[in-house]
Amino acid sequence: MDHDYLKHMTGGVDRDAVLEELMLTYGRDVWNYAFFMTGKRETAEDIAQDVFIKAYQSLHTLRGESGARAWLLKITRNTALDHFKSAWYRRIRLPAVMPVRESQMSAENEWLGSYRQREIWRTVMELPRKLRESLLLQAHHGLSMAEIAELLQVSEGTVKSRIHRARAAMNKKFEHGREDDEEGSGRA
Repeated sequence: MDHDYLKHMTGGVDRDAVLEELMLTYGRDVWNYAFFMTGKRETAEDIAQDVFIKAYQSLHTLRGESGARAWLLKITRNTALDHFKSAWYRRIRLPAVMPVRESQMSAENEWLGSYRQREIWRTVMELPRKLRESLLLQAHHGLSMAEIAELLQVSEGTVKSRIHRARAAMNKKFEHGREDDEEGSGRA
């Protein structure tokens, strides 16, 4: 996305057009990030709506050097963390595994359609939030270590460590799963 265009547009020329462009370009990223933080579709939808309301109100703070995606993901993260802090959330336990409704063929269900992909994402969702979040921001959203560090307000070394630990946990889980498959097939 052309950040000079956004800087010009956020100066008051046509904020609605900028917001529409941001929603079309990054709406799915915002929703996915909110979903992976909360594990609930409805909550992710609420958070995504809140994010774009906040973005509209704060378009003047968008700076080209950090990028629109990183800016929106930071708003998403802060909105999700505010959700976790709310009294309503503290009374409810979120499921550790994301539900997949087979009867509904949405874009998300198509994407998670295969068994292998569901297993991978289920394992990602089982990671501690700090590890899951860092891995997701790098692998799924393509943010750099510096962008992730800024977004999470930690050092780049911490980000690298979290991503390394997340990958190690994923590898351990899937290596263990392969060993179980090989043992099962050897017994037949």
